[in-house]
Amino acid sequence: MPLARRKFLQGITAGTALFTTPGLFAEELFRTPSLTEGPFYPDKLPLDKDNDLLVINDAITPAVGTITHLTGRILDAKGDPVRDATIEIWQCDANAVYLHTADSIPKAKQQDRNFQGFGRFTTGKAGEYRFRTIKPVPYPGRPAPHIHVKVLSGDRELLTTQFLIRGHEGNARDNVFGGTRDLIDRELILVDFKPIKDSKLGELSANFDIVLGRTPDERDLQLRRRPS
Repeated sequence: MPLARRKFLQGITAGTALFTTPGLFAEELFRTPSLTEGPFYPDKLPLDKDNDLLVINDAITPAVGTITHLTGRILDAKGDPVRDATIEIWQCDANAVYLHTADSIPKAKQQDRNFQGFGRFTTGKAGEYRFRTIKPVPYPGRPAPHIHVKVLSGDRELLTTQFLIRGHEGNARDNVFGGTRDLIDRELILVDFKPIKDSKLGELSANFDIVLGRTPDERDLQLRRRPS
């Protein structure tokens, strides 16, 4: 989400937030809300874990779906970039199958085996990240298309969240989105998927800036080791 929108939201809610948000006088940004990891974080990570989810290793056939260039930055609450953080994303393929044995084995015939399903990227000095993936699709039980996101520093988990497509009709029926009661938190997890001008493939761009409530050097970080 553009920082300008975050600051606008901060401005219109300042009358009440000043009394409830520590550090707001220091003009801190709103933290990206934490959301459930869900049941389908890959139980066995693919050999190819790069940031291009459309092509696995040197395969010729790309994944099915609307190509989406996902970019953004990882920032701390003061707006400073978080360098060398690892961001992971995972999502179902265009046929609504996750890269998890509990989902992919029962749905083996419909799984898009050309879709990587999971990717990693290490942020640069500006906190930037980028992925090439597909526009998310609804999943049985989750009418709101979404992409799962996890941010780590080494083995330390800093944030687990999700983002959804702004304006999608399934959002209103989605339990995860419905469980996000705070209106500002809802705004912070909605992302615009915009057509890329002159793209002959109908590609989209999406931008999701992530603001951490904790920094990698804080002592109270929860330590979690992920599958390798």
